[in-house]
Amino acid sequence: MPELSIVIVHHQTSELLNLCLKSFIYGYHKTMDREITVVDSTISRKARDLIQENYPEIKYLPFKENLGYARGVNIGIQNSSGKYILILNPDVIATNGAIEKMADYMEKHPDIGMLGPQVLNFNGSHQRTFFSYYNPATILARRSFLGRFGRFKKALNEFLMTDANPSQIQTPDWLMGSAIMVRREALNKIGGMDERFFMYFEDVDWARRFWHNDYKVVFYPEAMMYHYHQRESVSGLGLLDAIFNKKTRWHIASAIKFFWKYRNLQNIQTAKKI
Repeated sequence: MPELSIVIVHHQTSELLNLCLKSFIYGYHKTMDREITVVDSTISRKARDLIQENYPEIKYLPFKENLGYARGVNIGIQNSSGKYILILNPDVIATNGAIEKMADYMEKHPDIGMLGPQVLNFNGSHQRTFFSYYNPATILARRSFLGRFGRFKKALNEFLMTDANPSQIQTPDWLMGSAIMVRREALNKIGGMDERFFMYFEDVDWARRFWHNDYKVVFYPEAMMYHYHQRESVSGLGLLDAIFNKKTRWHIASAIKFFWKYRNLQNIQTAKKI
């Protein structure tokens, strides 16, 4: 069994996928036993040719339809066998040693179920990837001018954890799913991502289930990766995004599913920290 399985869910970004694969195949210590699986959602001929011609050792799983992120991740996990599983967007590039640092830290801390690296923009600035739980006020604050005022501003700051130092290890409620390492032993207890979330909130829900099954969710800044991140659910139109942006509608629909799923809990904001 390999130490590490890398699972990449790809959708129509073959140029970025190539950069991603180069960084993970050539950018870390060769003695680390690993396997790489690419789940190609809405099959891309460019991605298929890229992998077949340049990366024949990679397991390539093409699908004609858009699977959604959660289902794509689950298929990748089901076709992997590593002790640790690194789940990535195809627009993430690893720095040397990042993977080893993450796996080593998880090996030394068996109570950690999910670990996220420090993610940087390509200009070197910090990209925020750790958060507190959403609440309905957070959604409204992020999508309207109300986020500048009063309790909505406070809710937004709490969600973004603006008081937390991104150069220090944190135990947030959840981590952005663009780059996360999970422990297979924990998955055997918790299960995969909830496929009712087609896109967005699958990472929020998953992290919540790790916490509530006595596994820590940790932001680990000693490992660094670069991410070509775009908030595709935000077009700059405020509340009108819900009318004109399909991904905004997906985000809002997933938020409703999340709040409904946990509607019977007294305090959705409180994770079971150990």
